[in-house]
Amino acid sequence: MQKPQNQRSRSAKPTTIHGYAQSGDLLGFQRLLRENPSLINDRNPVMAQTPLHVSAGYNRAEIVKFLLDRQGTEKVQLEAKNMYGETPLHMAAKNGCNDAAQLLLGHGAIIEAKANEGMTPLNHLSPGPGSEKLRELLNWHLEEQRKRRAIEACSETKAKMDELENEISNVVGLHELKVQLRKWARGMLLDERRRALGLKVGTRRTPHMAFLGNPGTGKTMVARILGRLLHMVGILPTDRVTEVQRTDLVGEFVGHTGPKTRRKIKEAEGGILFVDEAYRLIPMQKADDKDYGLEALEEIMSVMDSGKVVVIFAGYSEPMKRVIASNEGFCRRVTKFFNFNDFSSEELAKILHIKMNNQADDSLLYGFKLHPSCTEEAMAALIQRETTEKQRKEMNGGLVDPMLVNAREYLDLRLSFDCIDTDELCTLTIKDLEAGLRLLSQ
Repeated sequence: MQKPQNQRSRSAKPTTIHGYAQSGDLLGFQRLLRENPSLINDRNPVMAQTPLHVSAGYNRAEIVKFLLDRQGTEKVQLEAKNMYGETPLHMAAKNGCNDAAQLLLGHGAIIEAKANEGMTPLNHLSPGPGSEKLRELLNWHLEEQRKRRAIEACSETKAKMDELENEISNVVGLHELKVQLRKWARGMLLDERRRALGLKVGTRRTPHMAFLGNPGTGKTMVARILGRLLHMVGILPTDRVTEVQRTDLVGEFVGHTGPKTRRKIKEAEGGILFVDEAYRLIPMQKADDKDYGLEALEEIMSVMDSGKVVVIFAGYSEPMKRVIASNEGFCRRVTKFFNFNDFSSEELAKILHIKMNNQADDSLLYGFKLHPSCTEEAMAALIQRETTEKQRKEMNGGLVDPMLVNAREYLDLRLSFDCIDTDELCTLTIKDLEAGLRLLSQ
């Protein structure tokens, strides 16, 4: 007599990898996987579940263990997601499968993984016999995972702070700004650790800034360091610093300035827009209605609340007062003002040493060094003697590069072609540097 259809279905042996995973037939599962190893992460047609999803959801511990321990080129995907965004641990948790959950957790399954609706395996845990034991297991592993992440975050934080300190060490002077950079960095990096511990922390937004000071005082260099810092700690998606001046923003005719400025703003999105000599956007005479600089400034102001770009306005201290007074929303949006003071002779000597110790391989001075007699003290005395206060104030750090280039040219002029002393060929002396400064003064 023929068996009813439903009876035949119940007694039929599985034929697919997912069927073996559901039934717990380990030998059949292993045989099928030997024949076709690519089935290890195969998706079923119903819920796009892998064999690990199915075996975990039915608490087939032997199958789960085999998959997790299996060696070979084809590896099981521990965090694979089905059509609902659920991982194998979600399936084990919501079906109360303690043995499968313990195996998954032992291999590092992520307890805070979120399904499409935002639920974690803990949220999926259903009440029933043994659920409290499973809840305790999940909570214990959750704390352990958070501790491990916090330790890793701590190590990463220290590495990032070391990187920042290395950057800051090349900035001469600017004590107040360095303190602020360290405050921002520490706060942002500690937020990373707080999140690693599962704490809810609001997203920080970096304030827009104004850098006030004479040329050569390091405004552009600091903006670039700030770009790298904000990207390093995850505040900005890129470390790009887009440097613009009036000519990059302001058009010559009616209707040109808006689109021109918006293109530059779009280019700077995700990074820093550095507006150098920003006071040039504001006409000297209030009645100058043909000047389009104010339109460019208003375009920039209109995007400063979006969080898409950090804006730094830079320029001489006195003329920048015109910018501050030109727009009533300026001080509301620009909340950090930093003064870049003129460099002393001692600070210029320190900059000279830093530059000589950090020459890029495409630099004219790459491979050259200072004579031991060219100490910072000796260089400070030389700069004080060979330059005027006016010259130092107008050029600041800008006098170091041409001074070094001039010194190298003087070295080339005084050396004999017969010279074979490799040290002498690549060493700048006080005599060379003195000549370099005198040429600069001329």
